[in-house]
Amino acid sequence: MRRSVLALAVCGVLAAPLVTAAPASATVAPGPWEAAPSSSWAYPAGARCDVAVHGGPVVDEVVRRTLATYEDGTQVLEYKGALVIRVTNSGTGASYDTDASGRAVVVVRADHSQTWYVTGPILAGFGEGAGSVARGLYTVDGVYTLEVSATGYKTLDLLHGSVEPLCDKVT
Repeated sequence: MRRSVLALAVCGVLAAPLVTAAPASATVAPGPWEAAPSSSWAYPAGARCDVAVHGGPVVDEVVRRTLATYEDGTQVLEYKGALVIRVTNSGTGASYDTDASGRAVVVVRADHSQTWYVTGPILAGFGEGAGSVARGLYTVDGVYTLEVSATGYKTLDLLHGSVEPLCDKVT
């Protein structure tokens, strides 16, 4: 299979070179923007924070488009738009709103592994022993990549920016 390098500019910043398969039958034209609503979620005590937490969007204007689709099932997607997530302590009701309005290009492979090339903030959760960052919920901001393996292990490579822990903000 032939390999090609596609350099992607995200939010005016060159995020990273993206190596993708480029078979003759690949569709490499951007599709239309479409709504990409965020789901609500919940974690029991100990899964992300010491206390049970749940969250969901309070502002969700995220849209996505498909940049490329390859015959092996790999897709390259682009996301942008305002997103504010409310993280809430399920026991006390204490809450914190975090901006997760980053812009990202995401490569999703047939095995469900993903590579995120991001500028700006996102909300990221890490389980115990399931990532390069300690268990918790975080607002990650800056320029970075996030690799998610087929098993769900997450590796954060922060090129420039910050990682803000959120669990303490709701305890």
